[in-house]
Formats: sequence, structure tokens, C-alpha cells
Amino acid sequence: MSRNKWFIAVLLMGVALLSVVSVLAQDGTVAYNSYASDPLPRAFDEKIVAMWNEQHPDMQVQHSIINHEDFKQAIRAYLLAEPAPDVLTWFAGNRARFFIDRGLIMDFSDAWQAEGFDDVYAPGFNALATVNEGKYFLPTSYYWWAVYYRPSLFEKAGIEKAPETFDELLGVCESLNAAGITPFTIGARFRWPAAAWFDYLNMRTNGPEFHINLMLLQESYLDDRVKATFANWRKLLDAGCFVEDPAALDWQEAVDDMVQERAAMYLMGAFITDSYPDELEEDLDFFRFPIIDPAIPVGEDAPTDGYFIAAQARNPEGAKAFLAFLGSKDVQQMAFEELGRLPTRTDVDISQAEPATQQGIQLIQSADYVAQFYDRDTTPAMAEAGMDGFMRFWDNPDDIDTILQDLENERLRILEEEAQ
Repeated sequence: MSRNKWFIAVLLMGVALLSVVSVLAQDGTVAYNSYASDPLPRAFDEKIVAMWNEQHPDMQVQHSIINHEDFKQAIRAYLLAEPAPDVLTWFAGNRARFFIDRGLIMDFSDAWQAEGFDDVYAPGFNALATVNEGKYFLPTSYYWWAVYYRPSLFEKAGIEKAPETFDELLGVCESLNAAGITPFTIGARFRWPAAAWFDYLNMRTNGPEFHINLMLLQESYLDDRVKATFANWRKLLDAGCFVEDPAALDWQEAVDDMVQERAAMYLMGAFITDSYPDELEEDLDFFRFPIIDPAIPVGEDAPTDGYFIAAQARNPEGAKAFLAFLGSKDVQQMAFEELGRLPTRTDVDISQAEPATQQGIQLIQSADYVAQFYDRDTTPAMAEAGMDGFMRFWDNPDDIDTILQDLENERLRILEEEAQ
């Protein structure tokens, strides 16, 4: 069965079950379906809906909270229903673009402009909300990626500051190796940590616009620009920048290399601190992935969650009003203070946050574009092939031409299947 036929079949089956998991809006109300099913997010979700309903007795929000995994399975059915729920929680990147390209998510540019979001949303999130000059997604929370490192090991190797350019990064690797310290740890047993290296090297080599177009299958994996990305990756491999056999470790096991002072750096999301000993966090810092070409815009990986309006919403004007509330300074301030959700608005007060949190927010809010991560930005099938390809490259960089040809064949296969 082709992907499109499968998509339609799943949608039609789901519509029959929609009434079980969704409360559709009556006249004047707004139907809001949320995947905030964990206890703390659920309590916060219920709190902000209660705030809205108290302030808007004539436009009540009918609130449905669905188990996170069940929601991901049911969202196709929600969006095909007539009417669909008005407002839904979801993920940015390809996860949203998949539905945008099929006309299932509404352009709410008028509400975005009326609320002045262009002026208060960081540039990278403004770009993330935009498809073909329309606004389709309201990004409201995220976590950052960066290069985490141990300053004490840099000092031991005679490194005076974190690298800002790719050449400086290669120099840092050389100094660490000379001091008997492996520059980077990585645990790639489940492949996705290797995908982060492709994301950053591709964005730094070619810019975020080319990277996202490649993720959307609009560029060829045989393009010379992709080859340049892998050429930069090979410079790091040839310089001995990584632990041996990264596929032998999962991402958490690889943290131990830093804890035991065997490795100095790790390209990882902010959640690394959850697996890092509290007593050692004073000797843990991070820096922006170094710049390769200063002439191109800066893209950063920051997986982002938010909201959208269904194209077949019953109450689109009410949905826009509720979306404006969800994207407001007050709600983002509450989410930051009560849940620790990092704000996409630049006017939220972060002065009471830990210095590392303020540093991470600044890193992302200063970016020109916010990417989601390889397996969020491209299609599931391409993500599988790509992550396999990255590990093949790690094992045998000389095989790059064959790897890229295989990735291109998969890209063309997916496009042909989608066209059927």
C-alpha cells in the first residue's frame, strides 16, 4: 500500500473512533485537544484553561487531554474530522509540516500579526512558525543542544577558551589528544546522537535553509554541498576527535567518559544534566557549536513543542483568540516559572533562572533558525535511512560515495511513493 493510501485509510478508521477521545466544539466554544497527560503538565494545562474560561464566559474552551502516545496515533483522525478540534498541541518541524502540506493546518498569520508576535518571538522561532510566508505553528517551549564540556580538562590541556570556529575546534582536539584526553565522547548505539553531528555540520557548512530543504527532500544527497558537510565531518574523524567505537555505547553510558575524565566534550541536549552527577555540575559548561562559515545564518537544534489550529476547525476565530492567549507573555511566564519550560518569547523575565538556563535561552534566541533534529525534520523513512548512513560513514568514511548514493535512492523512492 502506498504511503498516501495508507494515510487516508488510517484517517478514515480514526474518524470512526474520534468521538471516544475528542470533545467537539459547540457554537461559541473552542475545542482544545492536548497531549499534556503527565501529572505536572496536565495540572498546568487545566489551570490555564480554567483561567481562560473564567475570563471568557461566552467562549468556553472544551478541554480534552489524551494520553501522549494515543494522541500521536489519533492526530490524523482529529484533523480529518468535520469539524476538527479547533486547537491542538503538537511538535514543530516535519511533524507539523507533514499536515501543513496536506492542507490540514490553518494559516493564522492575521492573528500572529495582530498580536505583534513578530516583535516578541525570537527570530529562529519566528522562522520555525513560517511556511511559504504564512504562520502555521505557535512554538512555545523547547530544549537546547550544545557542546557540553569540562572546563577543568580544557585547563589541564592548556586550552584557554571554548572554540568559536571550526578551525579552533580542530585545535582543541589536537591539544586534548596531546594531553591524553579524548576530545569527544558519543554514545551512538541507537544512532540519533550521530544525527546531531550531521545536523550541525550541515547547518554550519551550508546554512539552515539548505539543511531544512534537504530534510524536506527538496535537495539531493548527491549535491556537492552535502559532500562538503561529510568532508568537514571527516576532518574531525581524521583528527581523532572521537571515542573509539561509539556504537558500543548508548548516550547515557557515554556520559561516564566525561565523569571519569576520559573525554572532555559531548554534543548533546540540555537533558544531559539529568544523567550527570550533581556534585560535578560545577565543572560542566557548554558552548555553541563552532562556526564554519561566518557568512551564513546560524541554525541551532532545539526540539520545540507548541500549538496549531486545525484547517477544519469549527470556530477558527475563537481558536485564534485562544492561541493568542497560549502564546501570550503571561502564559509563557507561568510555564517558565511553574514547569521550567523555556520561553520562545524574548520578553519573558528569566532573571531568576540558573545561569546555565539563561545561557541556553540566549544561545537559542540569538539563532537565525531553530531546527528540530534530524528525525523530527525529515520523514520517518528518510530518518531511518539517514541514521543508518551516518553510522556507516562512522565505520568507513571511505565509503561515502556509496552511502550518499543509497541515501539519494531512498529520497527518490519516498518522493515517488508520495506521488502515487
